[in-house]
Amino acid sequence: MSIASAYFTIRGIDVDVVYKNIKNLHIGVYPPLGRVRVAAPHQLDDEQVRLAVIQRLPWIKDQREQLQSAARQSTREMVTGESHYVWGVRRRMKVTERPGRAHFELDSERLLLYVPAGTTTERRRELLDRWYREQLRHVIPDLIAKWEPILDVSVPRWNIKRMKTKWGSCNRETGHVWFNVELAKKPPACLEYIAVHEMAHHLVRHHDDRFTKLMDRLMPNWRSLRDQLNNSPLAEEQWP
Repeated sequence: MSIASAYFTIRGIDVDVVYKNIKNLHIGVYPPLGRVRVAAPHQLDDEQVRLAVIQRLPWIKDQREQLQSAARQSTREMVTGESHYVWGVRRRMKVTERPGRAHFELDSERLLLYVPAGTTTERRRELLDRWYREQLRHVIPDLIAKWEPILDVSVPRWNIKRMKTKWGSCNRETGHVWFNVELAKKPPACLEYIAVHEMAHHLVRHHDDRFTKLMDRLMPNWRSLRDQLNNSPLAEEQWP
């Protein structure tokens, strides 16, 4: 069976298309975050598929909203025994109440939180969010410095923020790149993929064939890293 594929973005939604020897076009929205996959007959071209997806956008958006709501993590209590991911590794948290500066540390297996007695749960969550951002700030500059000469692009500014449906984004006109703070929970290779992906948009705006070929040349395993991210929630479920 002859199979071809395409990858493009429609109104902010990434769409994977596979052309097959079938009669009818099928659109699927898959968990956890609502990635859209299209199976299309060979006789349709990219523009016809794009129009078909646009016509189904209300249904697609409804399905994505349901999946994204279901994928959100349960509320964290920030207590000893709770699990949190750091760079793709699941770590049990140990909370120690003592006077002094509130901060996180890593030992060989655990995530350690030191806080003064009476520190609220919300404050503990804020400390964890800040700590995750610090982890990203330590490694992102080296990633950008590594890939700027390879891509022959410049990233004059980058930031970290919490995003509901994207792992990263960029402004092609200004060169500004944003990284989702949740990437600190994922394997380092996933962060590097997002850096390369967003920097590649400085050269190619859309997820078209040129973009796919560029990513294939830069990072041959980018599809597996993309799938690894898109098959996991933006925020992992709480483990017992």
